[in-house]
Amino acid sequence: MVRISDVRAYEVLDSRGNPTVYTVVTLEDGTRGDAYVPSGASTGKHEALELRDGGSRFLGKGVQKAVENVNGVISKAVIGMNALDQRAVDEAMINLDGTENKSRLGANAILSVSLAVARAAANFLNIPLFRYLGGVNGIVLPIPLMNVINGGVHADNSLDIQEFMIVPDGAETFSHAIQIASETFHTLKKLLKEKGHSVSVGDEGGFAPNLGGTREALDFLMKAIEEAGYDDLISIALDVAASELYLGDGKYRMDGREMNRQEMVDFYRSLLDDYPIISIEDPFAEDDYEGWEMVTAELGQTVQLVGDDIFVTNIERLAEGIREGYANAILIKLNQVGTLSETLDAIRLAHENAYRTVISHRSGETCDTFIADLSVAVNAGQIKTGSLARGERTSKYNRLLYIEAEYGGTYGYFDPFEV
Repeated sequence: MVRISDVRAYEVLDSRGNPTVYTVVTLEDGTRGDAYVPSGASTGKHEALELRDGGSRFLGKGVQKAVENVNGVISKAVIGMNALDQRAVDEAMINLDGTENKSRLGANAILSVSLAVARAAANFLNIPLFRYLGGVNGIVLPIPLMNVINGGVHADNSLDIQEFMIVPDGAETFSHAIQIASETFHTLKKLLKEKGHSVSVGDEGGFAPNLGGTREALDFLMKAIEEAGYDDLISIALDVAASELYLGDGKYRMDGREMNRQEMVDFYRSLLDDYPIISIEDPFAEDDYEGWEMVTAELGQTVQLVGDDIFVTNIERLAEGIREGYANAILIKLNQVGTLSETLDAIRLAHENAYRTVISHRSGETCDTFIADLSVAVNAGQIKTGSLARGERTSKYNRLLYIEAEYGGTYGYFDPFEV
């Protein structure tokens, strides 16, 4: 048993220049582990609470209260605990908070300690983080879903769909996937530039051109993939973020017109017919259960339907979705639920029910690479961590490149459509 001897949190900045929590955990033998907490822009209302200070400092986004909670009550609760007993540490913090959504202490405060403890434990054992989290079974390098065109709340343009992603699912290895995706990304940049579009990148490293709608964005992607020479190796994924498009009463705004639920399903079906789309995230709003049931029944046997806002990495919400027939995959975001143990529980439940898992970053990120190791540890098979630009995005890819080169492993994901 190795005990926690010190916990210290700091207010630092994320990739958008907003404050976030950074925590260092020290063990009794001097071993240390640290973790930075990300922050989302497109957030589900059922997520655990990210505690912010309010007021005028940092325009209300300061995290001094969360930092004080770590350095005060959380530190007192976990000092002396066994760092190798992750679940006991996480449960101690959950019980200390005592709320359903971690609103007392803040999910950002709790998560920073949870992840730092895991990293300290891995360092104590002198093994890589992915090996500590997954043991000998953690061997799968994930297929990346790379956001290369931004819309919705991620961009100041006219595109309703939030993310247009390239997916190198035909690559032979992770390093091969990064190569062909990078070449396609730069080809897309050239094509956009030739047509007079802006090639500045947004929060997640993708381009945010003013295009005429969904199909024009997809046509640009197809042309880039084909010109790069990888039309047989790269597919497309979408993140609709439909909660942002919901008008209420089963109606949505999409591509300049109002659509009901069936029209939305037919819209998605038409895109599947015309483009090599293999994944659609959040095709309906977080509480539009009728829409989710409809799209899963009509399209769920042919395309990956990823639940983000509807599930928010919450095991109870995922269990309900499995019972009722919503989606066939779940997006995994550590800060949606607030501890490593609860995240692992959600992943386990998904895999037990043949739901795919996509480990995900947030739009407000840091260069912390925890999710890269997590994706390998749990054999998620997919990771969503932005484009081929911006250091806080490429840091995750670089970590995975190192893991592949140093430790090997397979590349790909379990495909329930082929069972």
